[in-house]
This record gives sequence, C-alpha cells and structure tokens, in this order.
Amino acid sequence: MSLDSRQAVATHDGRADASVAANGDSKGSWGDTEDSYGHSGPVNKPKSGAVRRARKVEGGIFFPKPENAVTIAVSSRVLFRTETEQKVFEERGVEEYLKYQVEHENEPFAPGPAFPFVKALETVNSQLRELYPDSEELFDIVLVTYNHAHVGVRLINTINYHNLFIERFCMTGGSSPIGYLKAYHTNLYLSADAEKVREALAEGIAAATMFTPEKLIEVSDTQLRVAFDGDAVLFSDESERIFKTHGLDKFFEHEKEHENKLLDHGPLKGFLEALGKLQKKFYEKGHRLDCPIRTYLVTARSAASSGIRALKTLRAWGLETDEALFLAGAPKGPMLEKIRPHIYFDDQMFHVEGAAEMGTIAAHVPYGIAQKHPHKKDSSKSK
Repeated sequence: MSLDSRQAVATHDGRADASVAANGDSKGSWGDTEDSYGHSGPVNKPKSGAVRRARKVEGGIFFPKPENAVTIAVSSRVLFRTETEQKVFEERGVEEYLKYQVEHENEPFAPGPAFPFVKALETVNSQLRELYPDSEELFDIVLVTYNHAHVGVRLINTINYHNLFIERFCMTGGSSPIGYLKAYHTNLYLSADAEKVREALAEGIAAATMFTPEKLIEVSDTQLRVAFDGDAVLFSDESERIFKTHGLDKFFEHEKEHENKLLDHGPLKGFLEALGKLQKKFYEKGHRLDCPIRTYLVTARSAASSGIRALKTLRAWGLETDEALFLAGAPKGPMLEKIRPHIYFDDQMFHVEGAAEMGTIAAHVPYGIAQKHPHKKDSSKSK
C-alpha cells in the first residue's frame, strides 16, 4: 500500500461519501455538505450566501495564554480536504488559486484526517472548563496555513459551519510557519508537508506528517485516544541504531546490559508529558477511571527481553501510558484497529501504512536512523 498525505478520505465503512467529490472538494454549499465527520444528512439550504452556525461556546470565554495551554498547530490541508484547491495552485498558479478560493468562499471544505482529533480535543476542553472554569490549562488549537489572507474568509466560514472552536490563525502567505510555531509555544504540529515537519523537528517542535486511510474506523466522540510508538517517537533512536547496525541479537544484548540506564527522550516525549498533565487534572477530581484522555504505547519491542527499559524510562520521567502493548514484532495494524485512536504516531512508514490498511489515522514522525534504513516487509523486528 502506498500512502499520500493528501489521500482521499472515505466514510467509516469505506464507501465514498456522497457529499464529497472524488477529487476531495466539497460538491455543494453550506446546505448540502456533510453535517459532521462521517455522517451525512440533509440540511436546509440557505437562500443565499453562507450560514454561520451558532457558536457552541457563548459569552465570557477566555483564550489561554500560549505558555499555559497545550498548543496544537494544525495545517489547513490536514484539518480539511483541499486536494482540488491544491491542484488549481499547482496547475494554474497562485493568482488563479486565490481567485478560485474567493469564488468558492461560501462552500465549506470537507473534513480532513485531523478533523476527528481536533473534535476530540474540543470535547476534552469542554470537560476541563466544567471542572476548572478559570484554568488556562486547555488545548489551544491554531490553524496554520501557507495561504494568503484572502483565503481566510473561506476557512473561517468552514470552521463556523463545522462548529469548531478555533480562533487562532496563522496565515503565512507562502512563508515558513516554523518561527510562528515557536512563538506559540507549540506542543504538536500536524501537517501534510513532510519537509516542514522535518524542519519543525529540527527546531525541537514535536511534529508529524498526517496520512488518511482509504477507509476510516469509527472513533470515540467522548474520549481522546492517542497512541505512540516507542523508539524514535517517545524515546531516542539509540536502541534502533543498535538493531539497524548490528542486528536483533545485539539489540537484545544491548537492552539487557542497559536496562537500568534511561533512554534519552524522543521528539514526542513532550507531547505525552503535556497530555499527562491534563490527565492528572481529571484524576484530581476523581475521574481516573473515566478520564476523557487515554494514551497507549504500541511498540514492536518484546516485553521480557527489551520492554523493561522502556517502562523504567517512562516511570523515571514521571510519565505513564494507560496501556502498553509489546508486540514482539507482530503487525501493529490489528491492535490499532481495536484501540481506535484518533491518531497514531510512528517513525516508520512501514507501520504507518500497516495502520492505515486497517483504517487507523496514522502520522509519520520522520526522525532517527529508520529514515535512512526503511523497514523491510520480510524482516522481523523487535524494537
């Protein structure tokens, strides 16, 4: 299976959504696009122009300072479906692209692969606001786009149509957004642009390239579920380098000898830490068992021979995942299908593709030795 970060979205059962054209653009205007992600339904058409839905949060709302919030920066190309617009840009140039966007600004973009993840973040925020009305420790979502400000009208109309609570925009007009991400104290950056993701990682910002499977499994609308690979994602690629250079036996030997030595941190360790801080706020109110955030470690490491070092490292960091799955080289896709995460992070495209085949929205973290030595399908691995 070959994935493209702009690959078409389908509904949960794998059939093409009737309200979305095959090229990814919305067929209709505000009245005849899908009501919410994966669920189509008729909506009364407006007489003319766009119809803005009532904000789901009314009055008295404050916006957290970036340094206090868990800031998630999301590219417009992964939050929404923009394949048609991208094609116009590539084939006809920027001026025709801008003209096209203005002419279609009353047509909402269809949801993209990051849409259910963002909706889940907002669900968590609603519960945090109920428990801690004055707290700024919330998810703060920033829409990041290379678009010119003219396109902002269509993006705002789309956000209002889908009833998303996103008030911070970063429209760079073709410039790199990385400097702005640092100013926003970004905890996670999701994009369809692998080059910009690598640039963000090089600046110490947790980032991943998002992909969309041809079919989508249904995900929870009451609990945010985030799954992580271990090596080169939560942890450094130290152990991965041993495996790639010296093989599996040396890897097991190295892990046994160093089981009491902590692994260095990987690019997404900080994001897991941020999730953990929000989880503890629910625990403090007696909501450990029904916490609306759940995290998973899904690793190809073996439990007895190499898993102990990973668990000891997490414990020493003061971090935990709600569930830890040590697969000893078994495919991750079937397990992820059972977990049904809103997003799964892995450093190897082999595992990202395997997850996508089972309907999981997966994101690639292009970090570490595996980028130079891709995983082979016929190899057995236990990292």
